Amino acid sequence: MEANAASSSGVTSTKVGGSFIGKDFSGQSLIAEEFTSVNLEKANFNNADLRGGVFNGASVHNANLHGVDFSEGIAYLSDFKGADFSDGIFTNAMMLRSVFDGVNVTNADFTNAVLDKPEIIKLCVNATGTNPKTGVSTRESLGCK
Repeated sequence: MEANAASSSGVTSTKVGGSFIGKDFSGQSLIAEEFTSVNLEKANFNNADLRGGVFNGASVHNANLHGVDFSEGIAYLSDFKGADFSDGIFTNAMMLRSVFDGVNVTNADFTNAVLDKPEIIKLCVNATGTNPKTGVSTRESLGCK
């Protein structure tokens, strides 16, 4: 019997390398979409469905992720400096080794998300509000003290 290897890129759309600076992804269904080693500076993901999505080694500086659903997503070795996560849902997301300097997390829900402790501390400084869809407090979901 012959065995064939499978990769996630065989069943999902993958964007590898290159630049998507300022690209408009707003409102799009991007379920399980993978962004690997890409420049997404100032990209617009406003209200996009990114459930199960992957940002791997991506530069997502000053991107608009307002209202996104990134549940079950993975963000690894990615830089979200200055991004807008307000009203977003990041439940059960794995967001390790990523940077969140100056990220707006107003009304975001991070329930059961996994982030590096220093990044959680940074996010807690300005964490406020309650997610309009889940009803969860941002500070509570991040475990802010």
